[in-house]
Amino acid sequence: MKNKIKWIGAIFLLVNGSWVWAASLPADLKWETNDTDPVFASPKALPGGSLTMFIDSFPLTFRTVGPDSNGSFRSFIQDNQLRLISFHPNTGNPIPSLATHWAIAPDNQTVYFKLDPRAKWSDGKPVTADDYTFGYEMMRSKEIRAPWYNNYYTTEIVAVEKVDDHTIEVKSGNRKAKLDLLNTTELWPQPKHYYKLTPNWVKQYNWSQVPTTGPYVMTEVKKGKSITFSKQPDWWAQNDRYNQHRFNIDTIKVQVIRDHNIAFRHFLKGEIDTFEMILPNWWHEKAVTPEYKQGYVQKVMAMTDTKQGGQGLHLNVTNPKLADINVRLGIQHAMNLDKMIATVLRGDYDRATTFGSGFGEFTDMKLAERAYDVAKAREYFAKGGYAKPGPDGILQNDMGERLTLAITYTTQEHSKRLTVLKEEAKKAGLDLELNLVDGATGFKVMLEKKHEAAWLGWGGGGLYPQYWESFHSDNANKPQTNNLFNVADKDLDKLIDAYDVEFDTAKRAELSRQIQQRIYDLAIFVPGVQLNYVRASSWRYVMLPEVPATKNTPDQLYWPMDGYPHSSGGLLWIDPKVKAETQKAKEAGEALAPINLLDKTYAHH
Repeated sequence: MKNKIKWIGAIFLLVNGSWVWAASLPADLKWETNDTDPVFASPKALPGGSLTMFIDSFPLTFRTVGPDSNGSFRSFIQDNQLRLISFHPNTGNPIPSLATHWAIAPDNQTVYFKLDPRAKWSDGKPVTADDYTFGYEMMRSKEIRAPWYNNYYTTEIVAVEKVDDHTIEVKSGNRKAKLDLLNTTELWPQPKHYYKLTPNWVKQYNWSQVPTTGPYVMTEVKKGKSITFSKQPDWWAQNDRYNQHRFNIDTIKVQVIRDHNIAFRHFLKGEIDTFEMILPNWWHEKAVTPEYKQGYVQKVMAMTDTKQGGQGLHLNVTNPKLADINVRLGIQHAMNLDKMIATVLRGDYDRATTFGSGFGEFTDMKLAERAYDVAKAREYFAKGGYAKPGPDGILQNDMGERLTLAITYTTQEHSKRLTVLKEEAKKAGLDLELNLVDGATGFKVMLEKKHEAAWLGWGGGGLYPQYWESFHSDNANKPQTNNLFNVADKDLDKLIDAYDVEFDTAKRAELSRQIQQRIYDLAIFVPGVQLNYVRASSWRYVMLPEVPATKNTPDQLYWPMDGYPHSSGGLLWIDPKVKAETQKAKEAGEALAPINLLDKTYAHH
């Protein structure tokens, strides 16, 4: 017998002999869905085949939360885990994913989602409301050792309630405009039947292959060498409108090759199928081999209009030297970024002036570049106590300590960029010490705040700039947070706190610009570069749609997974007929027509 007593806004249910609260639906909710936006995959796509990619370091964990989880491999797992909804990569509109419908309550703080009753985990278990209520509990748990998630699911997400098995209520910490609210509340589920929250959680699940809701599952792991994903033969969402003709590849092998030059040789032999070519020296100097000239390998470049995270030099202000704003301002003017762009980057990139770009009114386009200026740099260094040149030309303070800046970075390909900056900084009396550390390990050094300066770029993230994780004092002087600056500034905190609760979009954009101004005034970040294209090479049998990239395609043009927040990956496919023709021509030494494609559909004007 089902006993229930109705209360305002809730139901009191007898479940397994215990009385429990359950949320109930408000009257007059307006349910929405979206099955009318244009599809963006190609109906010419063919299912099947295998694809081999590479990464430069083996992940330190398969967990997506907790210590060491925030590395580059995380995208392979996270982008294969569907969220409640996604955002169309060209229109920006919300589209269904694990939820078929959504409804925003009049408080502009609460969203209701109807879960797709067909949704299944890769182990065959159904996805239900319990996976969301458990996920909320898990993300707030100290057992996962993830302070960022603990905080986010306490301040940004303040409730996740079950209405019934396929309806949930998600409440934001404050009122938000529609898209911002949806972007905040479209959560990942966590498989309640799989996880147990124990004090040993981090170690217990370090290498777990957790059930997924997306098209692929890990099927082979060779520690330190490779990870293979395989397509689920009867993936439950394959025929949904925005998934049709996507995720076509049967097997994706991700191979570890630490040196990009060695990886390129594997690519030219056909042992790797795709190769990212964002870096100018690869595109202009290396993609000119016989394999290109004979048409076996193609070059594809597509203009995009993406939101971009901050890329540049993060100064750790807990370092006594860098605690002095004069030293930080001197560093700003000692970095000859224009020369780096003109020479090493061949003018392909644009100079950045802010931490992140492409967010429209949320980006302060009026911030002036701090130009390379030896005299101005030396003037600031002198104010910071470094006035006397040493025998090697590097400035010293009264105690004879040299003016050095140790830069931690994780990509070998950036060595040439930093070498230019090093040579130019010497003229201003600054010695840059370049410390290249293996990808996953190097990022761990940064998260543990063991760097003086960190050179790296962040992904574009959500629909709007996110500042709390990188700049709020809540995340200063704590390991495993993204505040690599260790900045704790009361004025900045006030602006970020106001930004996070502001409902009015125009006022929020104004606060965003004020935050960027404050970051600029503190001189804790030296903005590097930004770019408005994706480009890559592949063997000619790896096919893409007629418009090869979406407006919001991330760096990786041939990304086989879904992508966050815009559902933009999984567009490629293998054409077996073209593959056979290519291999036959290669064996016979016969040339095919070279392919060098430039698509300007989404060029930013």
